[in-house]
Amino acid sequence: MKPMTAEWVAKAEGDFAIMERECQVTENPNYDGICFHAQQCAEKYLKARLCEVDITFSKIHDLVALLDQVLEVEPTWESFREDLAYLSDFAVTFRYPGESADAESAIDAQRRCHRFRNAARDVLEL
Repeated sequence: MKPMTAEWVAKAEGDFAIMERECQVTENPNYDGICFHAQQCAEKYLKARLCEVDITFSKIHDLVALLDQVLEVEPTWESFREDLAYLSDFAVTFRYPGESADAESAIDAQRRCHRFRNAARDVLEL
């Protein structure tokens, strides 16, 4: 694994750990944070895969746009399009006043993140 890929993976795992910890909170869980870190984990695994195969990418948070780039080398990841589109909204929308995540969306984001993370880690042989 390339050193930069390993850095992306480490950052993804940091977001995953934050999401998992916040999901365990029983008093005042931060649903926005859970959703945001689920999105960030997926984003960083997409970027890790792109980095590993030398496909350049922009500084974007749009998971579907990143997916479109990675499909060249991971065509089976098309099955994650709906999950990644769902998670993509959490990059910005819920970080500012006006919108908030609820328990249901946080659980859904966590589930979708887990599913994609498992596939990404398999491909990266982690």
